[in-house]
Amino acid sequence: MVKQTEEMERAVKQKQKMTPSEAIVETLVAENIKEVYGIVGSAFMDMLDLFPAAGIRFIPVRHEQSAGHMADAYERVSGTAGVIVGQNGPGITNMVTSVAAANQAHSPLVVISPSAGTNAIGLDGFQEANQVSIFEDITKETVQVTNKNRVADNLRTAFRIAYAERGPVLFDIPRDLFYGELEDVILEPHQYRADKRGIGDPASIERAVELLKNAKKPVIISGRGSVDANGVESVIKVAEHLEAPAATAYMHNDAFPADHPLGVGPIGYMGSKAAMYSLQEADVVLAVGTRLSQFGTLPCYDIDYFPTDAKIIQIDINPRQIGRTHPVEVGIIGDAKAASDEIYRLLKSEVPTPEKNPARLQTISQRKEEWEQELVDLAMEDGNPINPRRALLEMTKAMPENAIVSSDIGNVSSTANAYLKFNQTRRHIAALTFGNTGFAYPAALGAQLAEPDAPVFAIIGDGAWGMSLHEVSTAVEQNIPVVACVFNNKSWAAEKKNQVDYYDDRYVGSNIEAPEFAEVAKSMGALGYTIDKPEEIEPTIKEVLKKRKPAVLNIYVDGTQLAPPFRKDALKMPTRFLDKYKHLDYSEWGNKQ
Repeated sequence: MVKQTEEMERAVKQKQKMTPSEAIVETLVAENIKEVYGIVGSAFMDMLDLFPAAGIRFIPVRHEQSAGHMADAYERVSGTAGVIVGQNGPGITNMVTSVAAANQAHSPLVVISPSAGTNAIGLDGFQEANQVSIFEDITKETVQVTNKNRVADNLRTAFRIAYAERGPVLFDIPRDLFYGELEDVILEPHQYRADKRGIGDPASIERAVELLKNAKKPVIISGRGSVDANGVESVIKVAEHLEAPAATAYMHNDAFPADHPLGVGPIGYMGSKAAMYSLQEADVVLAVGTRLSQFGTLPCYDIDYFPTDAKIIQIDINPRQIGRTHPVEVGIIGDAKAASDEIYRLLKSEVPTPEKNPARLQTISQRKEEWEQELVDLAMEDGNPINPRRALLEMTKAMPENAIVSSDIGNVSSTANAYLKFNQTRRHIAALTFGNTGFAYPAALGAQLAEPDAPVFAIIGDGAWGMSLHEVSTAVEQNIPVVACVFNNKSWAAEKKNQVDYYDDRYVGSNIEAPEFAEVAKSMGALGYTIDKPEEIEPTIKEVLKKRKPAVLNIYVDGTQLAPPFRKDALKMPTRFLDKYKHLDYSEWGNKQ
């Protein structure tokens, strides 16, 4: 009893005198934060001054939006929440797009948001903005510091919510509250937050097992939740026991190994036909760690593949996502790994030796082979100068097994959904459903910082590259050896495709000109390569990987070989009523001389 009391006394830490800046930094240290991204500013300089002594690396970007994308990707690869900071007002508002993207990606992120000093709030002072109201709709929570004595407590709350609700949290602190004195205790994370959710409701698990046991053609969709929970191996066990084809959720191609016989690839825009045909005939769908996003389950290739009559079992850590986009038969609020393990345990217990179905396995294998051949055939069609699919094919052939790939939004970047294959988790970092351009390159930088020894590639169109090439300076300065693969078709090609199909080849704003990106890269201190022959791609990538320096590959691709429109569901043929515009009506297209 005496020994136990002594241990308890030792465990109780004494309050220490510290500044608010010290309390913030020590809380970051307790949360194992190694990097913080942003642009230096006077508002948080007192905190910033402590970073080197605390062992925290400050990564100065060229634009604050990049900071958010870097932190988002860092978390996706490492599993540790990203942290960003900027000057109050414009520095913080520059982060809106990337924070919104992280919110839709469900990436835990803490935005340290200095605001106007307490004696100046509401006076429209220099760089004042109501940052809390701006971020309320794009974060899980906005936590405001109202007293310097609570800075550590408020920051702990920010981390607790970021991890619990899987998304960004704004930690708003008036700039004068970094200064002063307080007495506080720096707690360890286990003392104020818990991450484990367990298997979910046992009765729901049993109902799910009953459905899976009796299913004739079960199909699995594995999403980011499986990756975040380190549960992909658990999903594999369920798939193998059921002999069920396993698809990956839209742009989460690392959520089930591509080389597994049951892995049929991604669903969603420009996904895998093997996955779509498998889903189309499913009678039970087990959706693990995926919200089954509306955009990610739309028809593609004119295949309306998502089954309307199948019974859906959805496992998600967030109760808000259950049944949100598709009605479910069984909803399980739980950890993707824990729930999958329990489902597998019960399946194995109740059906120790399931009946084999060679015909179904043969069908799965045949669909995969046919789809792979179609991808190669499409890629090998001639392009001027390079078919973009061929460029993607050559790029994927050159990438090592452990490569991490970030992908932007756009025509070629989205076509990559069909070609990117991963056998390891935390390899695919995509822009996802927020769909903002300029994501891939800063995200690749963050991914590289999370896993320094892995080769990291970014797939970017030339339009999106105009929004991110300034961060080559960051890559060179910080020695981050990311390989930027810029697919250059001199256009905003995704939007141009809409003008091809819906506006009779009338191009407004979609054709763009740019400098020679390889030369720009060289002038910034990076490696630069111009590629206009498909045979040059693989050897160039292998050469770049040996040099381990920031590199930009300017790959010229055919601007007429375009993927289908993103939003066929939201586009209509143009009608015009005023005489001034009548010649633009779709009914007049055939009357052109």
